[in-house]
Amino acid sequence: MATPADKLKFKLIVAYDGTNYEGWQVQKVGVGVQQKIEEAIQVIWPSVKRIHSSSRTDAGVHARGMVAHVEIPKDELRMSARKLPLALNANLPDDIRITNAARAPAEFHARFDAKGKQYRYQVWNHRVMNPLLRHTAWHVPGKLNLPAMREATKSFVGKRDWKSLANNRDYDMETTIRTLHHCDLRKSGELLTFTIEGDGFLYKMCRNIVGMLIQVGQGKLTPENVEASLAACDRRAGGVAAPAKGLILWEVFYDKKRE
Repeated sequence: MATPADKLKFKLIVAYDGTNYEGWQVQKVGVGVQQKIEEAIQVIWPSVKRIHSSSRTDAGVHARGMVAHVEIPKDELRMSARKLPLALNANLPDDIRITNAARAPAEFHARFDAKGKQYRYQVWNHRVMNPLLRHTAWHVPGKLNLPAMREATKSFVGKRDWKSLANNRDYDMETTIRTLHHCDLRKSGELLTFTIEGDGFLYKMCRNIVGMLIQVGQGKLTPENVEASLAACDRRAGGVAAPAKGLILWEVFYDKKRE
């Protein structure tokens, strides 16, 4: 059995359309993106059983910049890092792609070394849905109050307890305190893009943020309601989650010294 000293570690950047998957992780029922990548790796390197990612994404959520790492035995490696994505992509379905691979230090860990993440969420705000975005944007047909929504985004920046936005998982969280550095809304024609960046996120947190902002735009909540809901630290006060299909894991941030 190869020891850590006999292996080379690679950092992978992964993009995928999550429509046909039950999230990133290997699943007991259904197929996860991780499973497909591990199967592609094992075609070339049968001894490699597991990759480790920076994040989990839920069923239907997409990624442009998921980060994962993999360790490959030195005596089995017959290609450069530049060719590694080409080799893996040849064994992956069209909705999953390794966009980059690079050597990483032996101590690098995709999850534990991550310093922050950026998510983007797309909304198509027109009475008729754009069929080209049907898998990657939430269709909200009614008129929205964008100034009120932009005012409400201010409540989603800073360090605080985000328990009102944390859906229950099958495990206990050590803390629901996170720091969000950025939350904004941009409009390009009928496409609205929400950009949310922070040091970490709770289960369905980004989708709950967007859900609340859309409710503000619809006049169901005010920016003051949003602030009060967050202060309540009660999930029942946190509004309704936006659908998974509009959410994209855009980028994962690391200390340059650890890459």
